[in-house]
Amino acid sequence: MSVLYQQSGVIIRPAVTTDRYGNQRPDYGSAAERIPLGQINVQPAGGSSEDTSDRQLTVTGWLLISAPGTMPDLRETDRIEIDGQVLEVTGKVGRWPTPPGLRHIEAQLKEVA
Repeated sequence: MSVLYQQSGVIIRPAVTTDRYGNQRPDYGSAAERIPLGQINVQPAGGSSEDTSDRQLTVTGWLLISAPGTMPDLRETDRIEIDGQVLEVTGKVGRWPTPPGLRHIEAQLKEVA
């Protein structure tokens, strides 16, 4: 395995709960499923932005790439926990299923702190 894909994390897949008004909402708390995720590379992408009008808010972009030959089950509704950071998947997850030795996924992530 390449040294580029030695990071690991946890996929946080939300449970679906119903609020008091009957709306279904994702629940990323204790009811969420936690799925181990290995052989990934996460790196800064897209820069960051700040908003200080109401409170200090920094949004940082990240790019997740899985190792060649892997196809983790990552969904656009998931979050990823890596090195103590919780990152949100933004948009659709890119999937490259062929050729088998090079198949992989890529996903844009963001951290809001």
